[in-house]
Amino acid sequence: MKPCITLTRASLSYDGHQVLHHIDLQIRPGERVALIGANGSGKSSLLRLIHGLRPPTQGLRQMQDGWRVAMLFQRPHMLHTQTQRHVAIGLWLAGRRWRDAMAVAMDALQRVGLAHLARQNARTLSGGQQQRVALARAWALQPDMLLLDEPTSSLDPRAKQEVEQWLGAWLAQEPGPTLVFASHNLGQVKRLATRVIYLEAGRILADLPVDEFFNGPLAHTHPQAHLFVRGETA
Repeated sequence: MKPCITLTRASLSYDGHQVLHHIDLQIRPGERVALIGANGSGKSSLLRLIHGLRPPTQGLRQMQDGWRVAMLFQRPHMLHTQTQRHVAIGLWLAGRRWRDAMAVAMDALQRVGLAHLARQNARTLSGGQQQRVALARAWALQPDMLLLDEPTSSLDPRAKQEVEQWLGAWLAQEPGPTLVFASHNLGQVKRLATRVIYLEAGRILADLPVDEFFNGPLAHTHPQAHLFVRGETA
């Protein structure tokens, strides 16, 4: 299957500081790719490079024509407006009539169990509710690829479970979006991912199917990743 995104010897620098080094990566439609590694390893930068928010300072980034990409951040930005309007604005900016955008927004809120909060100011919602609204906004746009940057790290256990359950249901749809997500939660990685990429100091040091990553001879094949999984690196 043709890759939906290809990075070839792609590097990324911020203010003269190189944060990604010669990344070679292909992601194919339908994959669920987890990015793991210590803080500062380059996970968020790689997500931005995949999205196109940051072009590579060296190397190439190629994405299939017409692919729609949505990215959710750890703390989503909520507009100072009703929750339904917050979801609808993205559709309206994409060219939908306002009436249609509001109808799709309500459908999206119903899917994440928040239709009863449609008229509440989005900024007054709890952290878990805001993440579900962000997912509803992404679902409404029907992206081909969904990028998540630590989407549940700041949530309490119940909110994490709610977000993860709804995300799992979305991914189970046919066709579901291709998923790339950064996470420190290895249990979440096991539940959601089909493939695991381990980054250290802006370099990919392991890229394996999820079962092989957690159940294979990682200590012998990828010792740095093994130490991270064991909690022996920061």
